[in-house]
Amino acid sequence: MSVKAYLLITMVINNANRPAAAKVYTDYRQPFLSQIKGAVTKELLIRAEDVQVLHGFDSVENAKAYLDSEMFKNDVFVGLKPLWSADPDVKIYSVA
Repeated sequence: MSVKAYLLITMVINNANRPAAAKVYTDYRQPFLSQIKGAVTKELLIRAEDVQVLHGFDSVENAKAYLDSEMFKNDVFVGLKPLWSADPDVKIYSVA
Protein backbone atom coordinates (compact mmCIF):
# COMPACT_ATOMS: atom_id res chain seq x y z
CA MET A 1 0.00 0.00 0.00
CA SER A 2 1.44 3.38 -0.93
CA VAL A 3 0.72 6.82 0.51
CA LYS A 4 -1.82 8.74 -1.56
CA ALA A 5 -2.79 11.31 1.10
CA TYR A 6 -1.34 12.97 4.17
CA LEU A 7 -3.07 14.22 7.28
CA LEU A 8 -0.90 16.82 9.01
CA ILE A 9 -1.81 17.94 12.51
CA THR A 10 0.26 20.85 13.81
CA MET A 11 0.09 21.55 17.54
CA VAL A 12 1.61 24.27 19.69
CA ILE A 13 2.79 22.41 22.79
CA ASN A 14 5.14 23.97 25.32
CA ASN A 15 8.37 22.17 26.17
CA ALA A 16 7.11 21.00 29.56
CA ASN A 17 4.20 19.13 27.91
CA ARG A 18 6.15 17.63 25.01
CA PRO A 19 7.09 14.38 26.80
CA ALA A 20 3.40 13.74 27.50
CA ALA A 21 2.54 14.47 23.85
CA ALA A 22 5.28 12.10 22.70
CA LYS A 23 3.79 9.40 24.95
CA VAL A 24 0.38 9.80 23.29
CA TYR A 25 2.10 9.47 19.89
CA THR A 26 4.04 6.37 21.00
CA ASP A 27 1.03 4.73 22.68
CA TYR A 28 -1.20 5.04 19.60
CA ARG A 29 1.29 4.72 16.72
CA GLN A 30 1.04 0.94 16.35
CA PRO A 31 -2.72 0.72 16.98
CA PHE A 32 -3.17 3.47 14.36
CA LEU A 33 -1.12 1.54 11.80
CA SER A 34 -2.80 -1.80 12.49
CA GLN A 35 -6.43 -0.76 13.14
CA ILE A 36 -7.21 2.37 11.11
CA LYS A 37 -8.46 1.74 7.59
CA GLY A 38 -5.96 2.90 4.98
CA ALA A 39 -3.24 3.92 7.47
CA VAL A 40 0.25 3.55 5.96
CA THR A 41 2.65 5.71 8.00
CA LYS A 42 2.76 7.93 11.08
CA GLU A 43 5.65 10.25 11.97
CA LEU A 44 6.25 12.69 14.82
CA LEU A 45 7.96 15.91 13.70
CA ILE A 46 9.43 18.29 16.29
CA ARG A 47 10.27 21.94 15.72
CA ALA A 48 11.05 24.71 18.20
CA GLU A 49 7.72 26.40 17.48
CA ASP A 50 5.43 23.35 17.27
CA VAL A 51 4.95 19.60 17.10
CA GLN A 52 3.50 17.93 14.02
CA VAL A 53 2.14 14.47 13.41
CA LEU A 54 2.21 13.40 9.79
CA HIS A 55 -0.14 10.52 8.98
CA GLY A 56 0.09 8.74 5.62
CA PHE A 57 -3.04 7.16 4.13
CA ASP A 58 -3.99 5.26 1.01
CA SER A 59 -6.72 7.83 0.20
CA VAL A 60 -8.03 11.25 1.15
CA GLU A 61 -11.30 9.60 2.18
CA ASN A 62 -9.55 7.40 4.76
CA ALA A 63 -7.59 10.40 6.08
CA LYS A 64 -10.86 12.27 6.62
CA ALA A 65 -12.50 9.21 8.17
CA TYR A 66 -9.72 8.90 10.77
CA LEU A 67 -10.68 12.30 12.22
CA ASP A 68 -14.12 10.83 12.98
CA SER A 69 -12.80 7.49 14.28
CA GLU A 70 -13.30 6.33 17.85
CA MET A 71 -9.51 6.11 18.32
CA PHE A 72 -8.99 9.73 17.32
CA LYS A 73 -12.01 11.21 19.13
CA ASN A 74 -11.87 9.15 22.33
CA ASP A 75 -8.18 8.43 22.80
CA VAL A 76 -5.76 10.61 20.82
CA PHE A 77 -7.76 13.85 20.98
CA VAL A 78 -8.55 13.40 24.69
CA GLY A 79 -4.88 12.69 25.47
CA LEU A 80 -3.54 15.68 23.54
CA LYS A 81 -6.12 18.41 24.15
CA PRO A 82 -4.90 19.38 27.67
CA LEU A 83 -1.36 19.79 26.26
CA TRP A 84 -2.18 22.36 23.55
CA SER A 85 -1.32 26.02 23.93
CA ALA A 86 -3.59 26.81 20.95
CA ASP A 87 -6.07 24.94 18.77
CA PRO A 88 -4.32 22.55 16.38
CA ASP A 89 -4.07 23.15 12.65
CA VAL A 90 -5.38 20.17 10.67
CA LYS A 91 -4.70 19.77 6.95
CA ILE A 92 -5.19 16.97 4.46
CA TYR A 93 -3.08 16.78 1.31
CA SER A 94 -3.42 14.48 -1.68
CA VAL A 95 -0.27 13.13 -3.30
CA ALA A 96 0.11 14.23 -6.92
